[in-house]
Amino acid sequence: MQEPVTLTCEDGYQLSATLFRPTTPLKGAVLIAPATGIKRQFYAHFATFLTSQGFGVLTFDNRGIGDSLSTSLRRCDASLVSWGQLDMPAALDALGDFFPDQPYFLVGHSAGGQLVGLMPNAHKLAAFINFGSSSGSLRNMRRSYRLKAHFFMNVFIPVSNLLFGHTKSHWVGMGEPLPKGVARQWRDWCNGSGYVKTEFGRDIRDHNYDSLKIPSKWIIASDDNIANEKNLQEMIEVYGGSKSRSCVLYPSAFGLDGIGHMRFFSRHAERLWPLITNFFDEHLHPSPFLV
Repeated sequence: MQEPVTLTCEDGYQLSATLFRPTTPLKGAVLIAPATGIKRQFYAHFATFLTSQGFGVLTFDNRGIGDSLSTSLRRCDASLVSWGQLDMPAALDALGDFFPDQPYFLVGHSAGGQLVGLMPNAHKLAAFINFGSSSGSLRNMRRSYRLKAHFFMNVFIPVSNLLFGHTKSHWVGMGEPLPKGVARQWRDWCNGSGYVKTEFGRDIRDHNYDSLKIPSKWIIASDDNIANEKNLQEMIEVYGGSKSRSCVLYPSAFGLDGIGHMRFFSRHAERLWPLITNFFDEHLHPSPFLV
């Protein structure tokens, strides 16, 4: 069963979300943190699978994306930092309100996993697991993809922001149109090393990347042009305190013609989804939600 809900962030901003209630006895609750510019509806089939395994689930649109765009994109002041410090914490708090006294988990897709360390309440998680989350460093990308990535980050984003006041990422198949602040940080962080680490001591002074000690698992696909093994290791190193493990999925090993950066959460790849629930089942110890 699913129902639309509204979340309120610490700064008063409201986010659109969807609550999924399990049809079997509840054994935990999961927050799905989306990739950059990806609407919550993209994860609906995956969320439904999680409910069939006994998990309550919450999906949401970050500010400036999908139904959480409350003004014109030109006027939207969202950033990746605000997603991690305001939106994701509000969603986790709401998950605890909807499903009290449960072990809480997070599934991060790309940016959704990169930003966990910005959440002031991340310690409430029993564990988190990410797919396609990496530093996104352009310098580590395959040569065949690097030129395309450089064009998008260093030509398309600044020109689009200048002409339109936001990034028309949908024009090049990169999700929803992006608030200029989100796209600008995305560009800056991918041009650096360690993604969000490039802002430590500048725009980011308070974070939990070093102190977050909960278990984490990091999954990438061998055919992902963005989250390759070098970028994966760079991102894991940013989470210095987490007990991390990682794996690389080869599509042919699962009878799939491709996984890439996006297809893990499509019905096409549902045979991969037990990798998520098996990891959660390892960490179902009691974890009271402190408010």
